[in-house]
Amino acid sequence: MINVFIDGASRGNPGEAGIGILIKSDKGETVFSAAGYGGKMTNNQAEYHALIAALTKIKKNPSLLLPAGTEDTNSVIIHSDSELVVRQLNGQYRVKEPELKKLFTTVKELIGTIPSKIVIKHIKRELNREADRLANAGIDSKIPLVL
Repeated sequence: MINVFIDGASRGNPGEAGIGILIKSDKGETVFSAAGYGGKMTNNQAEYHALIAALTKIKKNPSLLLPAGTEDTNSVIIHSDSELVVRQLNGQYRVKEPELKKLFTTVKELIGTIPSKIVIKHIKRELNREADRLANAGIDSKIPLVL
């Protein structure tokens, strides 16, 4: 199993935004971390962009899904402190805003291309501090994330 921690941040709503991604092995070792600038967007859009970036990284690097010495794919647990995004993706909330609908569709399409079970879980903000720090570093850097 791999654990993915994501966060999006926006200074203003909309405002300058950043994304943070942290991928950890089942042993808790960080195997990837990244921060990136997102331009001007809402906080909810930034949260979706962080998830899209994390899924894209996993799709482009399938070795993240395979523990050394096995051929079985792992499950992926994505942790987010965005209750809205988690509940929308888990079918508890409808997606009403047009831009979020586009991002939602992109996420669902990406999930369909990854040969692992994807679970999206809500966590408390204090359990997502490292991804939050990365998202804010992305805003400060003004450097877009390239995967």
